[in-house]
Parts: sequence; structure tokens; C-alpha cells
Amino acid sequence: MTITEPVPEQKVARENGRWRWISSLPLLVFPLVVYSAFAAIGVDFGAPRFPVTLPSSGVWQLTFGDILLAVALFLLLTEVLRSMRPGGQSIVDHALAMIVFVVCLIMFLVWAGAATSTFFLLTVMALIDVIAGFAVTIGAGWRDRNRGEPA
Repeated sequence: MTITEPVPEQKVARENGRWRWISSLPLLVFPLVVYSAFAAIGVDFGAPRFPVTLPSSGVWQLTFGDILLAVALFLLLTEVLRSMRPGGQSIVDHALAMIVFVVCLIMFLVWAGAATSTFFLLTVMALIDVIAGFAVTIGAGWRDRNRGEPA
């Protein structure tokens, strides 16, 4: 009788499974948490923070809200690209993205600190993440169906 030990790759796969939920976490959660934290302490997102002098001698007044929205747009792009990856996690990704959108919508409607254009645009980005994820998944399903491959 021989006893074989598990292959190291099997252990790695098991450990990756334990932390797999982190890869499904919507990236738009991070700007929303940052917004909520700063709004809770009373930060004004529309106040000019960083003046940037342009070559035309004009001065662009960059606000904290502008920076937060720019970061969120890059994270939204990353989310759309992540929704195109193959694999069986798409349902979990969609569910978490939908939860983020619903939480944003509720916060926008009931919390006075979220009643700003910055938070509204973050909520719209969360909605776009949900719609884009479903659209990519449905498009991939139709493409696979038309090829005759299993979905």
C-alpha cells in the first residue's frame, strides 16, 4: 500500500479558492467607501483643491470630487474588462455589482451626505457596471450559442 501526498498545485488551488471572493468584489466599492468616509466627516467635494495652470494660462480648479470621479471611471473601465473574462464567476460578479448599485441608490435617496452630483455620478457608474456586465455575458452567450458551443 502506497500513500501519496497531495500535489503542491492542489494545495495552491485550494488556497486560491478561499480568497476567490476578493476577485469578485466590484472595484467601484472603493470610491464609494472613500466618498462615504469623507462625506461623513464633512468634506466639501465641490471646493477647489488643486489649481492647475494650463499652457493657455488658464487655471483649472481641480476638486476632490473630480479626482474621485476620475479614479472611479478608470475602475469602471477595469470592471468592464473584467466582465469579459471567461469563467463561472460571472453570476457572483453580477450579484455583487447589483448589490453595490442598490446600496448606492438607497444612500443617494435617504442620506443627505450623498445628495451631491459626485455621488449621483458614482451611482450612475455602478448602474453602468451592472448593465455592461449583463450585456457582455448575454452577448457571449449568444455568440457561443450561434457557434454551437456549450454556454
